Amino acid sequence: MLTRETRPRIAVVDYGAGNLRSVARALEASGAVAIVTDRAEDVARADGVVLPGVGAAAAAMRGLAERDLIGAVRDAVASGRPFLGVCLGLQVLMSSSDEGGGVECLGIVPGQVRRLPADLKVPHMGWNQVHQLVPHRIFDGIPDGANFYFVHSYVVVPDDPSVTIGTTDYGGRFASVIGLQNVVATQFHPEKSSALGLRIYQNFVHWAREPLPIVAANLREYS
Repeated sequence: MLTRETRPRIAVVDYGAGNLRSVARALEASGAVAIVTDRAEDVARADGVVLPGVGAAAAAMRGLAERDLIGAVRDAVASGRPFLGVCLGLQVLMSSSDEGGGVECLGIVPGQVRRLPADLKVPHMGWNQVHQLVPHRIFDGIPDGANFYFVHSYVVVPDDPSVTIGTTDYGGRFASVIGLQNVVATQFHPEKSSALGLRIYQNFVHWAREPLPIVAANLREYS
């Protein structure tokens, strides 16, 4: 049985967005010590990092900047530690977002964030399937085509299509899960997605407990 001393420490980055406690509870239930924090030093010491998020990209980037967390997030990615982005936490990993007239984002994953087509009901809200394109440890124990809970008006468009490891159909197919070395991120909310959503967090916690040996140096080349 894991004790508090042997459970992986997962930093949940607090930049002023909501939904942090439900993410932390899911991580705790998955065997982690979840630390909701706006302190760069906590992010630096964690075994894994989760960047959650609800709201708008501009507010998220402003919240990260005001708390001096932009460098901490980028350093966490560059360190090779497992890193999970959730919903808006996926979108701000990209180079830029069209939301609010245009926002420069973290630039960790080259690409843009685009609004869903105007002829669709926006936001896309509710349960929808995720189609797995490639095997990934975040999908362990999760069947292809499983349903997860979405609430979003924008989608990511990576420059390199190969980083898309899961897709969802809503007026066309969009990237709903990306994976690049030690980074994985979902457009859906695992913490709102019942048992299979909890399995996403369990897989991430297992990853943080025994991270794979990787080289993340190329992820340091953001602007």
